[in-house]
Amino acid sequence: MIIYHGRAAFEPHVTRNGNSFVATASILGEDGNSTSLGKWGFFADEDCAMHFAIQSATAFIEGDELPVPPADLPA
Repeated sequence: MIIYHGRAAFEPHVTRNGNSFVATASILGEDGNSTSLGKWGFFADEDCAMHFAIQSATAFIEGDELPVPPADLPA
């Protein structure tokens, strides 16, 4: 799903990783290219991961500090 925030567009993603979910998002450029913002952490359910992906992408677009995930991904 593509979401528009101000003059920017982004696409949040959630993937399953074992018994948990991983959130990420891609910022979509006007030229058709996208920039992935990377993986942000583990989440207990898909809805929480999606909410975090949306919250993080809008913070990135606005230039705000990114929220802290509930659990870090291992290196």
